[in-house]
This record gives sequence, structure tokens and C-alpha cells, in this order.
Amino acid sequence: MSTQNQIDYERIAKAIEYIQSNFKLQPNLEEVAEKIHLSPTHFQKMFSDWAGTSPKKFLQFISLEHAKNLLKEEKASLFDTAYETGFSSTSRLHDLFVKIEGMSPAEYKNGGKSLTINYSFSETPFGTVITASTEKGICYMAFETDTNKALGDLQGKFPNASFFERQDEFQKNALSIFNKDWTKLNTIKLHLKGTDFQLKVWESLLTIPMGKLSTYGNLAEKIGNPNASRAVGTAIGSNPVAFLIPCHRVIQSSGHLGGYRWGSERKQLMVGWESSHIYS
Repeated sequence: MSTQNQIDYERIAKAIEYIQSNFKLQPNLEEVAEKIHLSPTHFQKMFSDWAGTSPKKFLQFISLEHAKNLLKEEKASLFDTAYETGFSSTSRLHDLFVKIEGMSPAEYKNGGKSLTINYSFSETPFGTVITASTEKGICYMAFETDTNKALGDLQGKFPNASFFERQDEFQKNALSIFNKDWTKLNTIKLHLKGTDFQLKVWESLLTIPMGKLSTYGNLAEKIGNPNASRAVGTAIGSNPVAFLIPCHRVIQSSGHLGGYRWGSERKQLMVGWESSHIYS
């Protein structure tokens, strides 16, 4: 699915990778644009339309120094709830608008035989996404350019459910979080299959404000289980809903971004994209 958003996303990813790989040489705008086969003017416009800032400023937002500073801020205020609630409504989008409901065992037993699941493919700033929903809310969201693989992965989660390719209101509402105008955002309902512990971890991810970062250890402390950072990491790795549950905001305590289920490159661009919209 080579849509324009997907093409732009891949070009931006390639440009950032080239700048970082040649950082000591300090490539100029013309060199970077040439590398992705665009004119300097076209590249600059495409990048600023996507990121809301310049490539130079964007690189600061994905630097190790920026990540370390965010972790210092978070550690200093880990138990200060006023710190979390004091952010603007923009940075608290996920906390304020995304609501999780766990599936009952009856709903997901026998491979989800009782479930009817709608799914659709859409363009986002981070490439093509598959979004799926039950009659109660979003149950799955994943980045994948291969639509057959994307559908196969979804069906693997609920092998006996009934699937229909159609976009419903749950999906339209969820996808609106990728817009840059969040004034008309409605509550986004998630309907998730998970253990009590997983649901608790996923809910804690919603409290990390946009433009901020956390670590596995800090999240373990937040949920009252400071020795469970490894289990927290496993729960984060099994998050079924990309971006809406912002597991991309959890990084290593060293400040390095670490892995991501939908690609480390995508995680880096998400972190930079969010910071550029909050701080620029």
C-alpha cells in the first residue's frame, strides 16, 4: 500500500537516518534532499508539514541529551500527581481521551468465537495502520505496510471471530488522534484482551504525557510494584494498540530509545514528532 503518507513517512525516515549516520559531516539541506530524490524546497516543505519544525530542531528532539533531560524531570516528579495533572490538555491527550475496558473471558474464549470484528486500513504520519474494533471499542491497532500480513496477525489474535473490512465510528474516532487539531477529539474507547496486570500497565502508559518519556523501572514504581520492571517490559511488548496506548514513550534508563514492536525507527520518529508538536 504505497499511499502518499506512507511514501512521505519513508522519505522522512530515510532523511533522518542519513543525517544521523553522517552527523560529523553536518550534511546541508541540499545534500539530504538529494539523498531522498527531492528538491531542497520540496523536502523542507514536506518535513515541516509532517513534523511542524525544521530537520535541525527535530534532531534535537530525538537526541540522547533530550531523552536524558526528560527522564531527569520524570524521576524528580515521579510521585507528584500535580506534575501529571498540570500539563496542558494537548500533552494529556491519551490520559484524558483514551479509556480502556477489559474483555471478559466469555468474550474472548474459544478464539473469540462470539466476537464480530470490523477492520480497516488507513494512512497516518507513521505509515499504514490497520485498526480493528468490536461492538465495544478498538481491540487492535498496528503499523504494517503488507495488508495481508496485517490481517493475518489480527486474525491470529482472535482466530474464530467474524471479520468484516469496514470502518466504523470507533475507528474514525480513534484515527482522529493523528490529526494536529485535537479540539474536537471524543473519548476513544478500547476493548482489550489482557490479564489484570497487563491492563494495569497499559493504563499506566496513558499517564505519560505527550512529549515526555518514562522507563520500565519508573512505570513499575508507578503501579506499586517496583521489582516488576521486567514484567512491565513484557506487558508493554504485548500492547495490542499502537500509538493510542503510547508504549513508544517508554525508553531505557540510559536514555537510549530501545526496541519497539513496530520498529525502532518508527519509535524514534514518533518521539520526535510528539516533542515537536509540544515544544515547537
